[in-house]
This record gives sequence, C-alpha cells and structure tokens, in this order.
Amino acid sequence: MMRFWLSILPLAALAACGPSGSGGPVEVAVIGNSSSLFQKGVRLSVAAQHLRGATHEGLVALDEVGQVVPAVADRWIVTDDGASYIFKLRDSKWPDGEPITSRDVQRLLRDNIRRLDGTSLGLDFEKVTDIRAMAGRVVEIRLSSSMPDFLRLLAQPEMGFTYDGKGTGPMVLQRDEGSDVANLTAVSPETRGMAAREDWEALARQVEVRAMSGAGAVKAFSSGQVDLVLGGRVAHLPLAETGPLSRGTIRLDAALGLFGLMPRHERGVLESAAMREALSMSIDRGSIAGSLNIGGWQPSTMIVPITIGWSAGPREERWAELSLQERRALATRRVQAWTFKNVRQASIRIAMPEGPGSDVLFRQLAEAFQAIGVATRKVGLNEPADLELVDRLARYVAPRWYLNQFNCSINSGLCSEEADRLVSQAIIAQDPQVEQQLLAEAHRALMRDEVFIPLGAPIRWSLVRGTIAGFEANPWGLHPLFPLSQPPS
Repeated sequence: MMRFWLSILPLAALAACGPSGSGGPVEVAVIGNSSSLFQKGVRLSVAAQHLRGATHEGLVALDEVGQVVPAVADRWIVTDDGASYIFKLRDSKWPDGEPITSRDVQRLLRDNIRRLDGTSLGLDFEKVTDIRAMAGRVVEIRLSSSMPDFLRLLAQPEMGFTYDGKGTGPMVLQRDEGSDVANLTAVSPETRGMAAREDWEALARQVEVRAMSGAGAVKAFSSGQVDLVLGGRVAHLPLAETGPLSRGTIRLDAALGLFGLMPRHERGVLESAAMREALSMSIDRGSIAGSLNIGGWQPSTMIVPITIGWSAGPREERWAELSLQERRALATRRVQAWTFKNVRQASIRIAMPEGPGSDVLFRQLAEAFQAIGVATRKVGLNEPADLELVDRLARYVAPRWYLNQFNCSINSGLCSEEADRLVSQAIIAQDPQVEQQLLAEAHRALMRDEVFIPLGAPIRWSLVRGTIAGFEANPWGLHPLFPLSQPPS
C-alpha cells in the first residue's frame, strides 16, 4: 500500500512550554461538543472513541503509530488459511478482581458484535462464523474466509470490553460530578498482568481530556492551556494554520477513508446517474489541496481509491483520457439538456459543517458546478440538502470497508442492491481471487450508479506541543491516550 503524508505549506513551528511542562497532567482537547466525550453505545464520536479506547481494552489495541499490539490477549497465532485466529489471554484479572477467562471473553466478544448490528462496523464483522472458548485462557475466532486486516478490526474502540459495568483499562477514568473533563490514570503494569515497575506511580503521568469546538481547541492550544489537540478536520484546518504555529506543531495524518459528496436523493439535478456523473466530472480535485494550503493530499475519483493497491481494482482514475476542460464541456451539455427539459435553472444545495475550511472547499465546488451551469448553495448539516459532505475514516485497509459504507441496510443516501449481493457472495468466497473479483464487480456497480462523488482522502490534523511524547501521525486518525502517560523507558 502506498501512503502519502500531508504537510502544511509552509510549516514553520517551534516547540513551546504548555501546561504539562511543569510535570502536571497532559492536557488534551478533542474537537467535538462537550457531551460527545462521554457517549455510550457503539455510535461514537471521535472524542468518545479516544476515551473508549483508553478505558476499555479488547483482545488487541492500536499503538501510537497505528500498529496492532497486545491487550487482553498477550499473543496470538493465525492459521495457514487465514480463517482462524487463536488468542492466548494474559494472566490477569478483571476490574472486580475475578480472573480473566476464555468463557468471559467469548461472551463479551459475542455481545460486542451483536450490539454492532445495524452499523457499518457490524457489516465488517460478517466474516465471523464462530467464537470458541478453549482451555488454558485460549479463545478462537473463526472466519468464513481469510481477512488479513482482521486484527485491526478487533482493535477498534467499539470492541473494548465492559466487565461488570467497568472498563478493562489500560487507563481508569475519574470524572467530577458535573465536569466535562475526563481524568485518566494509567493502570500499573502488574495490574495488567505484566512485570511490575517500582517507579511507576512517580513517573506515569495523568492525562486530562475534554471535548472542545474547533475554534476553542485551537485557541486553548495557542494560549498554552492544552498540550495536544486531536480530531481536526477540514472544517477548521485554516484556524490551525494561523497563530498557534509559532507556539507548537501541526501534524497531519495520511488518513484513509471516504471524503466526498453523498447524494441524499434522486430528484432534480440528481435524478439520473448521468447527471450525478456530470457534477463529479466538473470538479478540479487537483486544486483542492492548493486552496487548503496542504501538500501531498491524494485526490480520488473512485470510491475505493486505487492507492490502496487493490489487485482487482481499476488501474487509473476515471476520465484519465479527458482534460478538465473536456470533462466540463461534456457535463455542460448534460446540464443544458436537463435545463431545457425541466424549464428551470439547475441548482444544488450542499450540506457541510460550519468552519472556514468548509467555506474554502465550498467555493471550490461552487466554482466547478457553476462552470457547467449549476448554481450552488451551502447549508448546514441538519438542513434540507441535495448533497452532503461525508468525511469518514477507514477502520482497515480493504475494499470491503469502502463498499460497506454504501450498504442499503445502513446507508441514508443512495445504494445498490446488486453491489450488496456481490459483497455478500465475496464474504463466503474461499478463493481470494474470486473474492476480489466479486468486490471489484460490486465497486463497478456503485460507480455505475454514481452513489457517491469522491473527492479524495480525508484530512485529519492535530496540534502537538513539542514537549509531548507518545504521539505519532498515523493513517487511522485515532491517537491512543495511554502512550501519553507512559514514563520514559
């Protein structure tokens, strides 16, 4: 898989002392509304994902660079056919002092997957056919066929265990009554079934987390009130480029996922695949990076980007043989035919989040659509609209994750029953080549129906004080809080 790292142009940043410089807690702000940090259930905000990942371990977890590491399971093996994962559980106890058993983990895994029913993450787990509890703290998960990125799926925050109403670490949450701040303390190594460390309490640092608006988080970082800002998106990117760069560092993830426009219906200008394609053809994706002052961003005309190295997928972007002018000329003819038939101006409303980055992106889109004769208006995410900006991080690198986002059982926009049927066949296919071919056919069905207007990779950024250790940019846009507490080795 080829990865493209983003960089702010220009990037001139200096480290500065923040609140943790005196040995106090590491202060973290995650962009979101204040109530989002403590969400329950399986439909979690970015802030809640970070908190859940810190306080509720699953079998495995993700480290700061996005690699899978041991958690409740301290080791595992994968059978040669890739269809069976066998985990050896750590010799440890649940928060109430009871020993961790394979029966417990079997039940918790089944409960977690059951609760995910009706979500895209639930669809991602459809290859699981059985979960077995075995002797000696061993658990086996069987799949219908191989899934190379299955461990990364198990490491998602939603797969963390809740035992007897409590999380399983690696951090413990304390929250004062009525407070919006999560105070996190790292669990000692011996409590987690590891070798004890005598100086743990003296060296391990507390982490204090709060959810803040984009503007509020940037201001808090700039004034030295927080050490780290997580969860930045395109809407607030311009705020991060000014002011705080003289006091800290902006880091951008080479994120994977969906970033584009989702049609909410098939009426008006969006009534046909040809008209939706006309809108997509008109966009100058190459100019988006320049307008947002970023370099290295990967535009895409495909739902499943060709950059993931998909063997059965397309080899080049759409309309590669046409220049932008030729694409817009073709799109203009379609819009003119629609306008003549309907005897009215072609117009579109785009729902986008508030923020200066959204304004910049909207101007790029409005210019493109105006060039082919379509008037454009920006509206809020909760207002009636024709297109909606979708900005979603991938959970793992595989075509099926992208295709699952458009499954008719969960998607609020357009979908394809044919694509769903092909994906279902791919899940049980035993030959990896057959599986990939079925997924490629499903992708073609979605692209043919123009259910999505891709723009490129999601944009994710963080603000990181120079004194902070335990943070690394990664393609998943999730940055575990536990490493921030770790004493130097």
